[in-house]
Amino acid sequence: MKIHFVGIGGIGVSALAQYYLKKNFKVSGSDLVLSDTARSLRRKGAKIFIGHKSANLPKDANLVIYSPAAREDNPELVKAKKHGIECQSYPQVLGGLTKKYFTIAITGSHGKSTTTAMLGLLLAEAGLDPTVIVGTKVKEFDNSNYRAGKSEFLVIEACEYAASFLNYWPQIIVITNIEKEHLDYYENLDNILRAFKDFVSHLPKKGLLIVNKDDKNASKFKGFGFALKQKEAKVLRKILKVPGEYNVSNALAALTVARVLGVSDKTSFAALSKYKGSWRRFEQRKIKIGRLKSIIADYAHHPTEVGSVLKAARGKYARKKIWAVFQPHQYQRTFYFFDDFIKVFKSSLENKLVDRLIITDIYDVAGREEKKIREKVNSQKIIEKINDPRALYIEKKKIRKYLEKSLSGQEILMIIGAGDIDNVFHS
Repeated sequence: MKIHFVGIGGIGVSALAQYYLKKNFKVSGSDLVLSDTARSLRRKGAKIFIGHKSANLPKDANLVIYSPAAREDNPELVKAKKHGIECQSYPQVLGGLTKKYFTIAITGSHGKSTTTAMLGLLLAEAGLDPTVIVGTKVKEFDNSNYRAGKSEFLVIEACEYAASFLNYWPQIIVITNIEKEHLDYYENLDNILRAFKDFVSHLPKKGLLIVNKDDKNASKFKGFGFALKQKEAKVLRKILKVPGEYNVSNALAALTVARVLGVSDKTSFAALSKYKGSWRRFEQRKIKIGRLKSIIADYAHHPTEVGSVLKAARGKYARKKIWAVFQPHQYQRTFYFFDDFIKVFKSSLENKLVDRLIITDIYDVAGREEKKIREKVNSQKIIEKINDPRALYIEKKKIRKYLEKSLSGQEILMIIGAGDIDNVFHS
């Protein structure tokens, strides 16, 4: 069977491509650029095309799987539909897989990727050999967003954006937290809560819901709970290699699932102590910037996430000067959470969580931006509102040069954002 992927380099789609390669399917796919992920798939046997063209689609393809970001006029999708080839989105295909496995779905506004990675590692260490599909690259999974398992267990990151998770039918659901997010789709918190309620209704009669009791919205759902006040939290603070109370909470979620599945605490704690973190989640990289020899990259792009990661950094590096470079992600999000971002950054500066704050231009998310909102918000307005000499705006292309001239080499440099700011610091 031949499967063609549109947007094969995407963090979710690429995991499915690996799944089918492991099943000995013939895999091909296209994307706009040859990313590291696409290169890895090519090495594993996938045929990769750069750019979207109708000629990329194999004549004898049996199925086309496309990223939710793919446009309806994508030439490969248009050709596939014209020739009667079945086309399914990433969430639809993953939803089909959830019905074939004992699926554990990790959802929530924040912490999904880390909790999924932690649980996947834990279950692997316990000998349960799960298949794992996660929205980040995990060091313990050979720096991949996919782990191939041979058991009945499937652990997935269940994204709530555009209600994608309503395609999934798990036996266990974990809700890490629920907050206003993706307001370009949901508009308000009530709609978000309604979507989570619908997802929870997908559990079978004997299914299990696990919720974060520390979170006011997640705790509205009746389920088996975990909270930072538990004794286990003290143990986790000592053994975890990744900093921050939010990671203690993520680990508690994984521990709770493990207990339900009969894994001993001894095994769980040992596994969690081995977790080294994942791609762009407080990820320490050996990259030379002037006199500085390393940076910390983090995917945080919501005000709550940004505040949490800065607090975690200060907790880990109490006596160091911390510089943070932040790239706002999406004009819509920046507009809706403008006041929240101002509050987080002002508080972080006033409480000396960060010593220097650099904000660059907003990352434009193709297909998800409204012109009228783009005209209402920009990074310069954020800086003006913060009104602090320690906060400044710098164009993305000028940031590295500025840092090379300004850093003494003793600082902690945080690169924060879910867009392409990461590319500035690849090497």
